Amino acid sequence: MTISSSLNAGVAGLNVNASRLATISDNIANSSTFGYKRAVADFHSLVIHQGAGSYSAGGVRVTTHRMIDQRGTLITTDNPTDLAIGGRGMLPVAEATQLTVAGNPPVLLTTTGSFRADSEGVLTTDTGMVLMGWPASADGTVPTYPRDTFDGLRPVRINSNQFAGDPTTRMELSVNLPATYTIAGSDGDPLVTSAEYFDNMGTSQSLEITFSPTVPASGTSNTWTMVVRDSATGATPIGEYTLVFDNSRGNGGNLSSVTTISGPDYDPISGQLPLVVSGGPIEVKIGELNSPSGLTQLSDTFARAPVIKNGSPVGNLNRIEVDTNGFMHAIYDSGFTRTIYQIPVVDVPNPNGLISLNNQSYRISPDSGSFFLWNAGEGPTGQMVGFSREESATDVAGELTQLIQTQRAYSSNAKVIQTVDEMLQETTNIKR
Repeated sequence: MTISSSLNAGVAGLNVNASRLATISDNIANSSTFGYKRAVADFHSLVIHQGAGSYSAGGVRVTTHRMIDQRGTLITTDNPTDLAIGGRGMLPVAEATQLTVAGNPPVLLTTTGSFRADSEGVLTTDTGMVLMGWPASADGTVPTYPRDTFDGLRPVRINSNQFAGDPTTRMELSVNLPATYTIAGSDGDPLVTSAEYFDNMGTSQSLEITFSPTVPASGTSNTWTMVVRDSATGATPIGEYTLVFDNSRGNGGNLSSVTTISGPDYDPISGQLPLVVSGGPIEVKIGELNSPSGLTQLSDTFARAPVIKNGSPVGNLNRIEVDTNGFMHAIYDSGFTRTIYQIPVVDVPNPNGLISLNNQSYRISPDSGSFFLWNAGEGPTGQMVGFSREESATDVAGELTQLIQTQRAYSSNAKVIQTVDEMLQETTNIKR
């Protein structure tokens, strides 16, 4: 019984070292595979009940698993949609062959991927893994999606030939009006300026702004009438206001009051006029009361600083980039940038409990625990890194060391079997 248990233990030793050799060969073969996670083989002893004065070898068994929580080094690439996670968390993907399945395709996980648009504009890797994300609304905001389900995720699709315009919704005016125009005896000529904006169709329009000084019979009035017209609607004013400027020491030249004649009321807290042009409202900031910014009345010079505004004319899609928070931005040649998707980062309590699949992808399992979709860089997850890929987690030098150890252990177990065979032959010869 003791000799036969030795034989069983030796055979078990051969089997477990063969399993370890398989993991080592897999790791070395994938030492250049992006996103590859090491496979490891752990040995566990088997103990058979021992009687008094005797011993039976129980042998050894092996368990294999992947160290999915080990991260490889990030390297820089030239593709903006080469994505990796700088820390904990994984990217949601789906198999391209599953996109035609009714309903949402099964979502898998991966730590990195080189995503490029296919013939239909879907961001896909060479192995057929499709990037999944939450689509943004037309205004570039991402709606609130549930974080404990994949139902809101959609394949990320890019139309490389798309055009888009960005309407102007806010504007800041910085204009200095000459104080000498409101002194008795001045000619009272109005001053005119304009500010370009872009309408809902991306067409260039302008606000025509006229400043007419109030000339008193004597002294100084420090008062102007501002009339705003929209080039898209004609000569009818969209706003008329009386502006009064301070002339006290320390605060001279600053706007002291704004009185509405017609149009939307001035907001003294924000310093804005909510003007309504043909395409909708534009918040035009002329400055808070008693503030040196915005509209001022100083000296004898009429001057205007460049208008600060948002919006842009129609542009063609130039490139796609993903920021550290997982927001995917479409950047147009007109300078306009719009958020089109958000790529969440998926995290599970036990990454090593995920089920390993082909192409460095993984599936949720009971051992991994329930998943949660985070914003990249929030909670326990790392930031999303574009222009990057994660290298293999294989340490070739360490694997070669284990290879030598495994070879010696395998040879030693083979020697045990050879010795047991010789001893059994001796036992047989005794009977003869």
